[in-house]
Order: sequence, then structure tokens, then C-alpha cells
Amino acid sequence: MEQLLEKIKKLLELMGVSGFEVSFNEPSKRFSITFNDHLIAENLPGFLGDFEYLVNLISQKETQQKVWLDVNNYRRERERLIAELAKAAAHKAIINKQEIQLPPMNAYERRLVHLEIASHPDLKTESIGEGKERRVVIKPIYENKEL
Repeated sequence: MEQLLEKIKKLLELMGVSGFEVSFNEPSKRFSITFNDHLIAENLPGFLGDFEYLVNLISQKETQQKVWLDVNNYRRERERLIAELAKAAAHKAIINKQEIQLPPMNAYERRLVHLEIASHPDLKTESIGEGKERRVVIKPIYENKEL
């Protein structure tokens, strides 16, 4: 991964990004990048997705491993917000005894919701919709019957 780390640094330099730091966490296969480039920061979700795609093309060619990127802790903060949203929706589904539809999310974010709700024995989740409109529905379960 050291070679990939150096290639990420070189890509950032070629893009004109200055004053950045890149580190790698082996257990999570996650690279963390921090910088103060305001132009990129304005479009962080788009940059993160595109740059991660490019880095994974390089990584898969060299090591056949998928890696994750987090830029300025955007992904970590997004994961925290998704978990909070899932918890709040779970609470609402239990209290109101009705299913709750969450907003459309990408596959990774939907997975985070499914994992968060899996610890609730009185709830189940289901993904519905197609494409960019795919979302998670949280459903209460009472006496082995769905409401």
C-alpha cells in the first residue's frame, strides 16, 4: 500500500493541490486525505467519488484490492449522520407503529442503515425503488406480523 500512497500523493500534486496529508489505515483499507483547497472542498462529494474511482482503478491493477478514501473526514461524518438518521427513524417507527421511508441513498449508505437497524429485533428493513431513487424502508414487527 506504500506504493499506492505515493501515487495518491503524486496525483494530488499533479492536480495542483498543496498542503495535503495522506495516511493509510490497514484494517479498514481506508486512506485519509486532508487539505485546505477551497475549490475542491466546495464539491467534496463529487471529488471524493471521482478520486476514489481513479485510485481504485490503480489499486485493482496493482494489488487487486478495493480501497476507501476519506477526504477532510467527509465520509466519516456522513457515516455518523446516516447512523443518527437510522436511529431516529427506528425510534419513530417503533413509537408510531408505522413504516418509515428514508430519503434515496447510494448502496453503501443503505447498507449502513440495514446494519444499524439489524440490532433492533422489532424492526426490519427493505430497500425499494430503482436507481438513484432507491431507498430504505424501516418496518416495525409486532408478534411476528408486520404492520
